[in-house]
Amino acid sequence: MVHASIITIGDELLIGQVVDTNSAWMARELNLAGIWVKRRLAVGDVWDNIWNALERESEEADIILITGGLGPTADDITKPLLCEYFGAKLVVDPGALANVKHIFERVLNRPMIERNLKQAEVPDNCEVIQNKRGTAPGMWFEKKGKIYVSMPGVPFEMKGMMTEAVIPGLKKHFTLPFIAHKTLLVAGIGESFLAEHISTFESAIPPNIKLAYLPNYGMVRLRLTSTSQEKEEAVIELDQQFRQLKNLVAEWMVADEDLSLQEVIGKILTEKKLTLSTAESCTGGYIAHLITSVPGSSRYFNGSVVSYSNDIKENILSVQRQTLAEHGAVSEETVREMAKGVLNAMGTDYAIATSGIMGPDGGSIEKPAGTVWVAVGNNREIIAQKFYFRFDRQRNIELASTFGLNLLRKFILTASQGQSLN
Repeated sequence: MVHASIITIGDELLIGQVVDTNSAWMARELNLAGIWVKRRLAVGDVWDNIWNALERESEEADIILITGGLGPTADDITKPLLCEYFGAKLVVDPGALANVKHIFERVLNRPMIERNLKQAEVPDNCEVIQNKRGTAPGMWFEKKGKIYVSMPGVPFEMKGMMTEAVIPGLKKHFTLPFIAHKTLLVAGIGESFLAEHISTFESAIPPNIKLAYLPNYGMVRLRLTSTSQEKEEAVIELDQQFRQLKNLVAEWMVADEDLSLQEVIGKILTEKKLTLSTAESCTGGYIAHLITSVPGSSRYFNGSVVSYSNDIKENILSVQRQTLAEHGAVSEETVREMAKGVLNAMGTDYAIATSGIMGPDGGSIEKPAGTVWVAVGNNREIIAQKFYFRFDRQRNIELASTFGLNLLRKFILTASQGQSLN
């Protein structure tokens, strides 16, 4: 097995100012290529810390991938450090220089200063990876049988290099095993109960196949991973195990592929040529955000009304003033009228509506913080369900959105079969 380590560089990662999404994305891509990521490490803009990380990771990994610290400012120390680490000197790379000049003169249409020209400097013993999406080139080094690749920390630029140059280069350099994944998504059962339910299956899995539990906001992904030198044999064995797993969790299965809940709903709506709208109060447009994060969602998503105030509920969604006065904004009656109102306003086949108290304040004994009503429906039927979440505001919003979307998914499937969830 070929092992890799990922080092992300930047003080902003350590103080929480920027979330490290680079290493997660890189790990997925490496794994798909048959390279096992042994460790992911974040270090600050400190010379000794970066140096020590390179030394330590090279002892255990065959590949060390580095992102960050390649900018033109004084705190970007990765390039001079790599020069010293690999016993090199900085030289101007003609291809990188032409790229920097092109970006400033043709793309940005602004003058270039001396500091920008520094971007074209690279250690003289590296293989330069041209940056087709930015100014800082990548650098490929080989030392004592190990591969080191340094890339910009900007995710868009790093992904371009990884996809177009780094992954293909690693595949040529190493003989890699075949790695295959199969993932299914379940909802409505807790992780511990799920583990107990499939314990006999799990204990009988062949040693070259691993089962992983990936819980997230009321749902659990079950992922089977097979590693083998023989692709055909691995695929057949993995398919057999996956079929057994699907049968065991059929009652709670949302999807038998690696899709998000919003992707599953989008797929259903697209296949049935149906449309959707949302009326959100407590979730503040988060459900609409999830839906529109899926490419092609304009085919089935018409729009959303974020009705945070009662005035909007009345004037835009046609919720009756008497309903709000008698039952309050957080009630079954209100979300039902919100769903009906957005169906009429948007002219869609289906709708989802939410109203609740996300906390930490605003609750009462009767309706404590975390109380959420969700309604889903079409022009023939609207159903509503009450949820209670006990976490912080952001997690309550995310959970309400997930549970609401799953209720919508089940409603659409049952409605299309002429059935009812009631």
